[in-house]
Amino acid sequence: MNQSWFQEHERGSPWTVRLICWIALHLGRPTARLFLYLITLYFLLMATGPRRASQSYLPRVLNRQPHWWHLAKHVHCFAATILDRVFLLKGQFEQFEVNIHHGTLVQEQFDKKQGCILLGSHLGSFEILRTLAVTQQHFTLKVLMYKDHNPFITQMLETLNPNIAETVINLGHPGALLQVSDSLARGELVGILGDRIAESEKVVPCQFLGSTVTFPAGPMLLAAVLKVPVILFFGLYRGGNRYDIYFEKFAEQVVINRQQRYEDVQYWTQRYAARLEEYLRNAPYNWFNFYDYWQD
Repeated sequence: MNQSWFQEHERGSPWTVRLICWIALHLGRPTARLFLYLITLYFLLMATGPRRASQSYLPRVLNRQPHWWHLAKHVHCFAATILDRVFLLKGQFEQFEVNIHHGTLVQEQFDKKQGCILLGSHLGSFEILRTLAVTQQHFTLKVLMYKDHNPFITQMLETLNPNIAETVINLGHPGALLQVSDSLARGELVGILGDRIAESEKVVPCQFLGSTVTFPAGPMLLAAVLKVPVILFFGLYRGGNRYDIYFEKFAEQVVINRQQRYEDVQYWTQRYAARLEEYLRNAPYNWFNFYDYWQD
């Protein structure tokens, strides 16, 4: 895994994105979904980098060489989750069939006013959890992310639901880790995506889909320093209007010994990579890292 995702720019003009949003909100989800086929075709024909990333990933998870329709399904799944953000941010949950598995894990943490880290990934939709927290107010969630990476998309999402802006802790800016600590002290949940390496971030090697891949060490180091529980989260898109949200207890506390710091960080990160791979094989077309992940 490398940091090439950080240099990737937004695709599509602001005008195009605004048009899709207008169609979605004024003509409805069924009509808007028809445009997903055109978007999928565009990416397959014009987006060389994402297409190659899909071609590199799919053989690893499917255990066979993919055909063009496998690539199309992969891109279409991604486009569908992006479109659904519009409706989720507007609070239109009635349009979706959402099944929550082991949701009591999160609710119990929040009820005890004990902060915890929700460790997710770019598998499926993290947005469905964030909008569920904001619009349904079942719990208070903050998300640690690079807000400036896709500024137009970020601004558009915040316009659709201004409350979303209040959930973001801008990673890479001064004071971000202090904000995380304060949020956890208030008993809030802090969401982190642990499958991409940021600039100048420490890494550890892990076995992942049959290869050695470097994963960021930051999530485990953060959990160890703050001494809070870690719960895994996966929001898998099942096609149509169906989503499955999975919660899984990862650790009551991530313990890292100073004398074997590297080995302990690698151990915990490998555990995360193994659970990510398990869910990934359950929903292979939900993997949305469209860059040279394996440095092929």
